[in-house]
Amino acid sequence: MKILHIISQHPESTGSGFYLQNIIRQASAEGHDNFLIAGISGRRLPELDCIDQQFCRFVWFDGGDLDFTIPGMSDVMPYASSRFSDLTASQLVGYEQSFAQTIRHTVDEFSPDIVHSHHLWLVSSIARRVCTDIPMVTSCHSTDLRQFRQCPQLGQKVLPHCQKIDRVLALSHEQKKNIQSLYGIADERIDIVGGGYDAKMFTLHKKDKPEPVQLVYAGKLSFAKGVNWLVQTFLGLAQDNLHLHLAGSGSGSEAAQCLALAKSGGAAITVHGRISQSELARLMGRSHIFILPSFFEGLPLVLLEALACGCRIISTDLPGCRELLGGAPQDLIEFIQLPILQDIDRPNPADLEELQARLAGAITTMADRVRRAPSPSAEERNRITSVFDWKSVFQRIISAYTKVLAGKTADPNS
Repeated sequence: MKILHIISQHPESTGSGFYLQNIIRQASAEGHDNFLIAGISGRRLPELDCIDQQFCRFVWFDGGDLDFTIPGMSDVMPYASSRFSDLTASQLVGYEQSFAQTIRHTVDEFSPDIVHSHHLWLVSSIARRVCTDIPMVTSCHSTDLRQFRQCPQLGQKVLPHCQKIDRVLALSHEQKKNIQSLYGIADERIDIVGGGYDAKMFTLHKKDKPEPVQLVYAGKLSFAKGVNWLVQTFLGLAQDNLHLHLAGSGSGSEAAQCLALAKSGGAAITVHGRISQSELARLMGRSHIFILPSFFEGLPLVLLEALACGCRIISTDLPGCRELLGGAPQDLIEFIQLPILQDIDRPNPADLEELQARLAGAITTMADRVRRAPSPSAEERNRITSVFDWKSVFQRIISAYTKVLAGKTADPNS
């Protein structure tokens, strides 16, 4: 097949970008031809080892095709970004025109058999409008559902065309329910394909004696990811036998506040900044506990990566996290119960003290387990991670492609 992949943001900086790259790798390995359209900024081409630059076309922001900062699917991105909710009418027109023109030119040149876009949001809506006669599937990554709730006017703009996408690929059962509820897309047009991790890169490491116990967080430095309350909680613990690593980047005031908090921890906190996947695998390999304190997630594959490297896990009790690791024994996972959130990804400030107490208790409990047994059970770790390889995920995606190409789609208006 000839597959046209479309993503609106940097294809190498976020979870959806890594997901996209792995799909392209699997498609190439199975002999399919791939072409990529992506949004980029900063006058820097992305570093991609999954596809040659001659089979890529980019929409440039910040003075290229468009003179404003690239909007992110999250309000805080690991690079300079704007928010969809803040786009002016003229910026929105320019955004739509640039992506529509790029998609048209690429379709004329590449003649794809199928379009695979990412996020049930503006670019997928544009692609469906442009590619009316080409079969199309779209992967949901949950940040699109968040945008739909937070930007209702733009949500109503994208809805009619997103409803005409032939098939939607969901990461989890919970996400599928949300897609049905928000977009009114019929059950039979949504396939649960899940997500995977690179089992060759993220592999089991024997853990050193925990002096101190090594804790790690990897992801965006933002409040929605819970980095501020993680650091605040860590600072309130006796830190002689604990060390916290923060891997990732952010932008704006939230990232600045997270970094200022981390700096106040002195030698007990190491800030790594943005690192490559191979560097992350090495960091996880020498860490004992991975912490995901996020208030909003889809299917956080970073949990699988950490578990595959032999980390025990502390995570907020979100549906996607529970779907991945709900069957893990208590020795491997501690879930932090969240209160009712004030916003989709913000707790009520009055609940923060209780949240910090719960997280502190989980860190203390898990650190004690590490000291008794630095490396967790390999058997239990393998039982959970073995079903999440990218080859299996891509076979489920191919099944969705096949249904679309065979014309087995429901009436978009049903």
